[in-house]
Amino acid sequence: MAGRLFDDLLVGKLKKARLSIFPTPAGGVMMNVDFELCCPVSTDLGHIRDLVRIHGERGGLRGERLEDLVLAVNEAVTNVLDHGGAAGLITARGHSGGFTVEVADVAGRLTAEQVASARVDPTGSHGFGLWVIQHLCDEVTVVRTDTGSLLRMHMRLCSANGVGLDRRVTRGGQETQSAA
Repeated sequence: MAGRLFDDLLVGKLKKARLSIFPTPAGGVMMNVDFELCCPVSTDLGHIRDLVRIHGERGGLRGERLEDLVLAVNEAVTNVLDHGGAAGLITARGHSGGFTVEVADVAGRLTAEQVASARVDPTGSHGFGLWVIQHLCDEVTVVRTDTGSLLRMHMRLCSANGVGLDRRVTRGGQETQSAA
């Protein structure tokens, strides 16, 4: 499994990387690497979880917060397979403010209102995905585009003093129109 993941990282799934080097106030140098991963939505959910986990960890997420994001992305991809036309694109970006994963679908049915109003039906056997996503991620937004819906899930990085642990600040998001 690890060999396959490493091969995938080397053969084009890592879309771009940017290295930033800048001076610190103490006279040292700080280095930051921003990266972006793009891969198609796939029924191989285990592989997608592994890719998100690897890139999330490289982007600075650890422990429970990393696993929360992996689970949220799994739910989002499952929703695309079940309700979003079964096709789409997953984009993951690490950046100085945290880690963001976007899951785009081709059907364009998902709305911000659906995410914001997602509830758990204790008698139901399914339908928990949007509720899970909004409760695990720090920020969740939906953007409607000409090509479908784009679900954006963001996790802030945690610092040593615990900053970034106050999650679930935004439940749902604002829906905007975009020509992208």
